[in-house]
Amino acid sequence: MSTDQPAPVRTAGSGTITPADAAPDPRRLRTVLAAVCVALMAVIGSVSGLNVAQPDLAVAFGASQSTILWIINIYTLTLAALLLPLGAVGDRLGRKPVLIAGLTVFGVASAMAGLAPTSDVLFAARLLSGVGAAMIMPITLAVITSTFPEEERGRAIGVWTGVAGGGGILGMFLSAALVDVAGWRWLFVLPVVLVGVALAMTLRSVPDSRERSGHPFDTAGALTSIVAAVGLIFVLQEGPVHGWTAPTTLPGLVVGLAAAVAFVAWERRRRDAALLDVRLFRERGLAGGSVTLLAVFGVQAGVFVVLFPFFQAVLGWSGLLSTLALMPMAVAMMAASGLAPKSAVRIGSRRTMAAGVLLAGAGLAVMAAGVSVDGGYPSVLPGMLAMGIGMGLSMTPSTEAITGALPRERQGVASALNDVTREFGTALGVALLGALVSSGYRAAIDDRLRGVPRGAADTARQGVANAVQAAGGAGPQGPALLRAARQSFVVGWQHAMWAGVAVMAALFLYLVARGPQSPGRTPEATPGMEGRSSGSERA
Repeated sequence: MSTDQPAPVRTAGSGTITPADAAPDPRRLRTVLAAVCVALMAVIGSVSGLNVAQPDLAVAFGASQSTILWIINIYTLTLAALLLPLGAVGDRLGRKPVLIAGLTVFGVASAMAGLAPTSDVLFAARLLSGVGAAMIMPITLAVITSTFPEEERGRAIGVWTGVAGGGGILGMFLSAALVDVAGWRWLFVLPVVLVGVALAMTLRSVPDSRERSGHPFDTAGALTSIVAAVGLIFVLQEGPVHGWTAPTTLPGLVVGLAAAVAFVAWERRRRDAALLDVRLFRERGLAGGSVTLLAVFGVQAGVFVVLFPFFQAVLGWSGLLSTLALMPMAVAMMAASGLAPKSAVRIGSRRTMAAGVLLAGAGLAVMAAGVSVDGGYPSVLPGMLAMGIGMGLSMTPSTEAITGALPRERQGVASALNDVTREFGTALGVALLGALVSSGYRAAIDDRLRGVPRGAADTARQGVANAVQAAGGAGPQGPALLRAARQSFVVGWQHAMWAGVAVMAALFLYLVARGPQSPGRTPEATPGMEGRSSGSERA
């Protein structure tokens, strides 16, 4: 009986890779990709799933709107705060065991949320779900970048990006359907099922990969990154509600900014031993990819803030129908994400990203110029499709640029940085574009409320949904109040969309001048990173 072992074909520091690991079977690669995308879908769908059940939650628990918003937001806050530290933990302890642990935590927390007897238990379950999601999300992308060969990596990242971009809309549609058909508790059945499928596929097919580092874990960097993320995202969530200088908001801004400055200073001092080597932002790939994702996800989130009230309050559609109306945009985005790697190889990452941003900006301009109360859905559909295609084209090469800027053994951190950028962009877009919609609405409706009873007028100034409710008690002035509110919302919509166009125009100019030159590639070593790791191993 032979005892010969496969000869190693490559050595990375003190680790080795066997031929089987170096050239994974195509069928296994497809299973790995399916496993991480199913896991990602569970996380992404849970980000916005509870939004469709706000009234049901308030009734079920007798909770205030503020409490319900905190139950929804604590998930995003926890997820964003822990992405970088847990991504680094995955690099060190092994991506497969951390992914398994994250899926387990997330599944248990989702089941706990579905069975929650009180709002406090639901809050705790959502917080725990955020911890599990922070373990899952960066690892899913790190598994792709550390497992797939370079010639296949772009297409795999394109699929991952499509799920990350369009999965939220699909999750919202399924959530709305479950709430309408069965009730809000059934919202948590879907993530539990997805976790079960992902866990079974992960145990069977996902390979392990980990870093052997000569440096201790950057605990100080991890803690300051958590404080910075919590402070800044808290401000972005609370600022539009309570005011940017409110006693609960301003201290969060100060603490968040101070922690962010401390994090950058500490990471510069740690250099190769840092949690995130901030020197890498001098490179076009990392900087361009990060700026693009920040802006694109910010504008996308801001558009969703506008679209849902338009469908529900202006067109009078149900939550399920409103979510279904977003599906063409999601499909266009996912399809374009799959095509983007081929475009990046053919014409370069910079041109692909710039073309996507230009198309997304054109879609915003079409919506801003064409939207009207009487025009309804057809007045915004062409712009939505253009925006979806443009964002799909820009997101995949941006993600490749970020993951390609860090070495293979730091892909958990690279993936976490990609995810943190998305989360910050989303929070920033909701805060800023949402504020523009609100201010534009209030300014426009004031001149349209003459003759409306004072009580109804005051209610209508709070928002278009409030105006729809107040119109029922405004007597003969009800129809006029309703039309005034809808027209005013369109004015606010246009303010936000034109601001989005300006952001996309600035981003386009930036990419033309400083965008990545070629498709992203995960390097084995990056200049300035020598000594950061003594090697990597794959089990």
